[in-house]
Amino acid sequence: MPDKNTSTRGIFLLLLFLSAIAAGAILKLMSSVVLPVVVSVMLSLVFYPVIRKLNEKLHFPWWVAIVVVFVVFFGIIGSMANILTTGFSSIIESLPAYEERLNTIYARIAGEFQIEVDKDMTFVENMWSHISIRNTIGKYALSFTNVIYNFSRNLLLVVLFSVFLLAEMNATKEKIRKAFEEDGAETGKVKGIAHKIVTDVTRYIFIKFIMSAATGIVVTIGVLLAHLKFPLVWGFLAFLLNFIPTFGSIISGVLTVLFALIQFYPSWGVIIYIAILMLATNMIIGSIIEPRVQGQNLGISPFIILVSLSLWGWMWGFVGMLIAVPIMVIIKIICENISYLKPIAILIGGKPKEEKDLPADNTSDDSQKENADPLP
Repeated sequence: MPDKNTSTRGIFLLLLFLSAIAAGAILKLMSSVVLPVVVSVMLSLVFYPVIRKLNEKLHFPWWVAIVVVFVVFFGIIGSMANILTTGFSSIIESLPAYEERLNTIYARIAGEFQIEVDKDMTFVENMWSHISIRNTIGKYALSFTNVIYNFSRNLLLVVLFSVFLLAEMNATKEKIRKAFEEDGAETGKVKGIAHKIVTDVTRYIFIKFIMSAATGIVVTIGVLLAHLKFPLVWGFLAFLLNFIPTFGSIISGVLTVLFALIQFYPSWGVIIYIAILMLATNMIIGSIIEPRVQGQNLGISPFIILVSLSLWGWMWGFVGMLIAVPIMVIIKIICENISYLKPIAILIGGKPKEEKDLPADNTSDDSQKENADPLP
């Protein structure tokens, strides 16, 4: 009998692996259809506790609470977009003023690497002659335009999906009870999974938002003290890219330091100060404060996080990298509550000692807990 169970589990895991590969290929091919749905689900998980509080504490009608939340959301998004658009437009307009510094920096670098420089040509003309910068800029400009177009096109879908999903989430508990009314244990288990998914995803995004906002504020104040131009742009970039673990803070730091190099060269003191500011801010907030605040509730292995960033980034681009960690949290929670998939939950998690709190069969515990407060 044990051999049969082992064989059955092995076959199940093999089929699951093949199914995961097939699902990944489908998600990649159908990204234009699937991605808005996934983003709307994530958005709904974040907004649901807020809407529920407005409904229960302030007695807002459910639809009114949804409208209020989305109005505030679009107000924040609009303000951020306005800051970013204005800032980047100003940067592009100011580039000719930095032409002499760019020429000096390029000549110094070209001299180190023995690259031929025509002093009668501008920096941009020299770059064009050596690395075909015209084609590179054109490619990235076209890519950015496509991103903006796709974002605008999908935003309406995301909002519509989120609104109708949130409207139906008000009846989620009743739906779960009806769907599993013949098996009370399963009802408690499903409610427990739903409760943990909403709680953990909401907690992660909320703490990530606070930590990212703190990073953006510190960077804005720090570069403002150094008189680096467009401090709101660098602060906003630090805020936005901080949602991407590890890689985001690196990209933000490199972009800020490069602009500081262009503006302040050859004043190395200010450039080094900004480099230290970016490094220290991301190290202290991202590596010390955030893990202490976040705690071990997510329990996701750092290696798995990096792999998920690469995987979901390959499938869904920048948006995929933003939602990679919440997706892994949901996958881990589901695996924890399915006996055959518990080994996968342990592999996805951090150190094994963090998984000792996982009960062997938490059906009864979930059922008891959800009788008190089934969904957050």
